[in-house]
Amino acid sequence: MAQTERIEGAVLTKYVIRGGKPLYGEIDISGAKNAAVAIIPAALLVDGVCRIENIPQISDVTMILNILQELGADVRTVNRTTVDIDCSHIRNAKVPNELARKIRASYYLIGALLGRFGSAQVPPPGGCHLGDRPIDQHIKGFVAMGAEVDVRGGFVNAWVKDGKRLSGAQVYLDIVSVGATMNIMLAAALADGTTIIENAAKEPHIVDLANFLNSMGARIMGAGTDVIKIKGVERLNGGTYSIIPDQIEAGTYMAAVAAAGGEVLIKNVIPKHLECITAKLVETGVEVEERDDAVLVRRDPNARLTRTNVKTLPYPGFPTDMQPQMAVVLSLAEGTSVITEGVWDNRYRYVDEIRRMGAQFQVDGKVAVIEGVDHLTGAPVRACDLRAGAAMVIAGLAAHGVTEVDCIHYIERGYEDIVRKLSGVGADIRVVVTPDEDKQAQVG
Repeated sequence: MAQTERIEGAVLTKYVIRGGKPLYGEIDISGAKNAAVAIIPAALLVDGVCRIENIPQISDVTMILNILQELGADVRTVNRTTVDIDCSHIRNAKVPNELARKIRASYYLIGALLGRFGSAQVPPPGGCHLGDRPIDQHIKGFVAMGAEVDVRGGFVNAWVKDGKRLSGAQVYLDIVSVGATMNIMLAAALADGTTIIENAAKEPHIVDLANFLNSMGARIMGAGTDVIKIKGVERLNGGTYSIIPDQIEAGTYMAAVAAAGGEVLIKNVIPKHLECITAKLVETGVEVEERDDAVLVRRDPNARLTRTNVKTLPYPGFPTDMQPQMAVVLSLAEGTSVITEGVWDNRYRYVDEIRRMGAQFQVDGKVAVIEGVDHLTGAPVRACDLRAGAAMVIAGLAAHGVTEVDCIHYIERGYEDIVRKLSGVGADIRVVVTPDEDKQAQVG
């Protein structure tokens, strides 16, 4: 008689949310994911020990640290949010394939390794599936600085002839690219001469990377504007640096309060970084009170939200990483709202999931038209990517009934302790582990 044998590891981990509960209390925001995944590779350029504080406990950070260890770095955990990194003994510029392909930020290793060794072998970026992730603007910068770049054998290969250092150059980015701006900054920090990046991105994490490098002895000016000047130096020295708070994590919890109602003090933030998010939430009728390093977000659970229109743009515009979360808020607003996606081609993959919960969405290319509904209804949904997963959690918090969110590994790429933080403000959310029936094997 046949029996069912469970394959080891064949389990599903999901969030189960019982919605309809307003949120009350305080949430502390962790260090910025998008800063951490560039600052940690930047340690490759430093001659000595870097102590990096306020590191978020997320899987992308764990993988970047593991990659540095595989390359030969000494990584020592000081406490839950602080690590000491010593890359002075690394002699290998080839990044392990399996780890790097899991995260988008692996491409920062190209600039850092190229800047230090004059060569790099790094797999193409992975991460969430948001459409094409071309690195042509990154390559344009490296080539301008004297590198040769090609893709062969599943790696991006970059090198400077005769083992020389990169040379300063003037680089005009054809599009505003956060990744290219940061990668060229990394490569230029130790280059001979001065590099000027024109049409540079201005995001807070670009400023944070520049501040980190400058604290180690780099000479970078203009970060946060559209022209960044990097005067190459001979070496960078060790030091201590604390990563900024996560703008998108804070915005996500702001959107959660907007959708579910309640009153939450969101602490350890830089309110100026949140202004683009705050402005849109205020347009919907949410109250946002700015404090020195916190924002108080309040929404009457019995009051309907007001429709508004949103277009995602590079900073200081509304961030694309907040688009799915804002879409959930607008799905509950009275009237018709329009979202125009100005950054990624494939940001609307979550729409079918939120439709399961009763949201009324019509998507045409980069434009979504949302007819607000009175309420959402709990349903089984999945996280299509990191920010879409956060949006499904917000939808579950606001919905009537029970929502199950699958594929939560995407969410854990960028949110530290999301279940604990939401439970702390009254959400009914828990992690459930169940057998994955599709991966069970029949044996005789």
